[in-house]
Amino acid sequence: MTTRGASAEAIQHHYDVSNDFYRMWLDPKTMSYTSGIFQLDDPNQSLSDAQRTKVDYHAQTARAANQARVLDIGCGWGNMLFSLVRDHNVKHATGLTLSKAQRRHILDAGDPRIEVRLESYVDHAPESEYDAIVSVEAIEHFARFGLSWAEKVDIYRELFSKAHAWLKPGGWMSLQMTTYGNSCSASFDQFVAEEIFREADLPRLSEICAACDGLFSVETVLNGREHYVRTLRHWLAGLRSRRADAIATAGMEVYRRYDTFLRLSTYMFESGACDLQRIALRRIDTPRVRTQTLSTTYNAGAIS
Repeated sequence: MTTRGASAEAIQHHYDVSNDFYRMWLDPKTMSYTSGIFQLDDPNQSLSDAQRTKVDYHAQTARAANQARVLDIGCGWGNMLFSLVRDHNVKHATGLTLSKAQRRHILDAGDPRIEVRLESYVDHAPESEYDAIVSVEAIEHFARFGLSWAEKVDIYRELFSKAHAWLKPGGWMSLQMTTYGNSCSASFDQFVAEEIFREADLPRLSEICAACDGLFSVETVLNGREHYVRTLRHWLAGLRSRRADAIATAGMEVYRRYDTFLRLSTYMFESGACDLQRIALRRIDTPRVRTQTLSTTYNAGAIS
């Protein structure tokens, strides 16, 4: 499916710029390229602490502690994987990524409890079921720009159908994602679409809820866009503080691209154009799933 989402080439365009470049402005302790969770009444809280809080939140929400097998869909540089086995007593953590640089970073740690696969969730075929699943800011890459609401729901439903099949009965899935807030696809910034997140589109909260309907019950939904504003301000300050080093490592064009991206993103979350959703999902063990896709049923004028 050409509509399914970002290709490996599009992912590598963004995430394989240079691990050293990202290390300069992401929190170097966690290499986490997703929003942290801050104590918003504490202006002095560090980015490292907020990133650790974020990982602990998702581990707790997914009921991952002391489990045998946990999956991280879109594992980045492995912060979640490392924390799961180190801090939450997970016996085996599997991560999926399409970034060669991210996979190499994780493999270089040499932890036998961690498995990282260079593959999409579409191609993932686990040998046995998982006890918990987490996915932090990966679903934004799964559908391409220009699709209808129903077409995007069908793509996201494929993800949730697979996750349902992979999870043990009663299992939990914890998601974090950037969604459209007080905006729509027509408002999607062309610079971001062409220079940063190629072949990708943000979901709407309604699309995610419709896609998991009948497969997972939505237990909690939290909007944390203020947390992303704090995270982005840390990243932008970090990038600018290492301007000379960043240019020497990745070049002026890349530096300017990311400076612009971080400034635009901060404004998008401050203005409410984008939201940050954290969603807790519990597996429905006896689903009464529809037999038709949503695009088919919508075209027919009804949903079964």
